[in-house]
Amino acid sequence: MKKIIVGLALSLALLPAITLAGTAVRYSVDGSDYEGLYYPSKENAPLILLVHDWDGLNDYEIKRSEMLADMGYAVFAVDLFGAGVRPTEMDHMKALTGALYKDRSKMRDLMQGAVIAAKGQGANTSNAVAAGYCFGGAVVLEFARSGADMKGFVTFHGGLKTPDGQDYSAAKGSYLILHGSADKAIPMEQFAGLATELEAAGLPHEMVTYSGAPHAFTVFGSKRYREDADKKSWKQFGEFLSSTLD
Repeated sequence: MKKIIVGLALSLALLPAITLAGTAVRYSVDGSDYEGLYYPSKENAPLILLVHDWDGLNDYEIKRSEMLADMGYAVFAVDLFGAGVRPTEMDHMKALTGALYKDRSKMRDLMQGAVIAAKGQGANTSNAVAAGYCFGGAVVLEFARSGADMKGFVTFHGGLKTPDGQDYSAAKGSYLILHGSADKAIPMEQFAGLATELEAAGLPHEMVTYSGAPHAFTVFGSKRYREDADKKSWKQFGEFLSSTLD
């Protein structure tokens, strides 16, 4: 695995930029710059590591981060594409995610780099859950299979298939998988396959499907948005956080 080098811009001598969406945190992984968002809470508050979909860290993750912050959690919204890289064209999204799907080691390094950056902001990374949407869900499970020391891993309509040659033998923590039964991008066969893998590995897990919910059913304002499934899955997420984190 490549050496992970994480540095906060100009160390902590200068305060990071403050935006209405939280604190912008510039950090480095393997010589490339990334920019996440940090939402602090009370001292030693549980941390949620939030991982974006294939369109990068944008208003959707900001909204979800704010919702989690309102619940009393510290949140670090991860950047997997690079500082300032926020794709708007589908071809660009496919290129960025495709490159990471082909380089799973880099995917893991980027997640670990985000953890280190969050810790540098004072986050309690020893009491944390990683959660992701769609592509971010696949990244969260990749991070889990690496043996990441998180208390829990959560996916919302995320990629569930385990790559050839991988398994959950090194994985830790508990799992919450929230999925739409009408998801044509991630079929129910993958959902069932993951359940079998988690059970075989002896990993605590809850897996919930929502009837009629297609892929990306939580994305506000989209044609795929399903309010009932969104609200139910968010409630399930909140309950999981309450029972998993100290």
